[in-house]
Amino acid sequence: MFENLTEKFESAFKTLKGEGKITEINVAETMKEVRRALLDADVNFKIAKEFTERVKEKALGQDVLTAVKPGQLMVKITKDELTALMGGATVDINLDAKPAVILIAGLQGSGKTTFTGKLANYLKSKKQKNPLLVACDVYRPAAIDQLKVLGEQVGAHVYTEEGNKNPVEIAQNAISYAKANGYNVVVVDTAGRLAVDEEMMNEIDRVHKAIKPQETLFVVDSMTGQDAVNTAKAFNDRLNFDGVVLTKLDGDTRGGAALSIRSVVNKPIKFVGIGEKLDALDVFHPDRMADRILGMGDVVSLVERAQEQFDEEKARKLQKKIAKNTFDFNDFLDQINQIKKMGNIKDLMGMIPGMGKALKDVDIDDDAFKQVEAIIGSMTPLERSNPQLINGSRRKRIADGSGSTIQDVNRLLKQFEESRKMMRMFSNKGAMKNMMRNNPLARKG
Repeated sequence: MFENLTEKFESAFKTLKGEGKITEINVAETMKEVRRALLDADVNFKIAKEFTERVKEKALGQDVLTAVKPGQLMVKITKDELTALMGGATVDINLDAKPAVILIAGLQGSGKTTFTGKLANYLKSKKQKNPLLVACDVYRPAAIDQLKVLGEQVGAHVYTEEGNKNPVEIAQNAISYAKANGYNVVVVDTAGRLAVDEEMMNEIDRVHKAIKPQETLFVVDSMTGQDAVNTAKAFNDRLNFDGVVLTKLDGDTRGGAALSIRSVVNKPIKFVGIGEKLDALDVFHPDRMADRILGMGDVVSLVERAQEQFDEEKARKLQKKIAKNTFDFNDFLDQINQIKKMGNIKDLMGMIPGMGKALKDVDIDDDAFKQVEAIIGSMTPLERSNPQLINGSRRKRIADGSGSTIQDVNRLLKQFEESRKMMRMFSNKGAMKNMMRNNPLARKG
């Protein structure tokens, strides 16, 4: 996510390395590089120019604070301005009405229908709502079928009217159905076209006026850069929508849409799509995104994702097993599944400060655990519970059954044993004290 932009920002701040004070000369050189980085990311020229001028104005002549280098001070100023550029504060969706009606708009191919499914999953899992999805794309038969499949996957009912080509009627009837059947959120998926045209805008305008939604969300493909911003402006001029959804932010995006769209339409980015899975949807936090763009990671989001998968009762049982040295491959597999539920592995690693740059050219497959799972799956229940039983003949059988080599099995067993020792060491406070006491470096402190 934004790897190229991050790299160029880091390169720009190198100009100030070793300087004792921010001066007009060194800040001008840095801002020239920052402006170039923004333009390369497909940010509107006017926005890029105004942004760098604001940063320059705040930075000029500031003395270096105690223990703060000029480069660090400039990063802080830039981070604050990036946060403001993207909206400043996180803005939640309005779900106050009963039912709350959410209208989804955007061009064909922007990811509206997929986002509708993701939003239903978010509403159910994070907001404890009972959403009704409404299929109002009456021109593309695949859109209705796709929404039905997505609804089934997340456990949300999909309202359709086969043969009815009037999206206004369908939407109005769906709201009446929701009221009668206890649905507290109605999400209306509408038709899009390949480009903005009068016919489409008239139709979405009619639906909008008829159902008076609490939220109108404009969905845009972030990979289209400045075109996305221009399309957002055209829709906002007509619909006056409430927020923006950026899809495919995990793809080969340069970041221009995320950085420009708020300034152009003066509407907050509310969600970002970060993958194909139905749980790959994040609430947009401008400050956290600014951190990621500047290579600082996003530890807060990483912790939040971990907490969502955290089961307190399971954790207690696991701690006891670790203390007794009975942690086995069943527990190991359970931990892998919890990590996988947190999202794309490369995206998770990118949330750790400094890791984004280190992983820039590293291809981390989303199925990174596939071989490990296959090897564990080839073990018998007895072997999973008692790894010490796995001798040479068992290793060969496990390797053959998982399509791996004996070396792969040996490597996993070694890694598992090292992990088990490490976890036991950290769970044993007495062992930790002894380690510190016997460590000559610790004694020096």
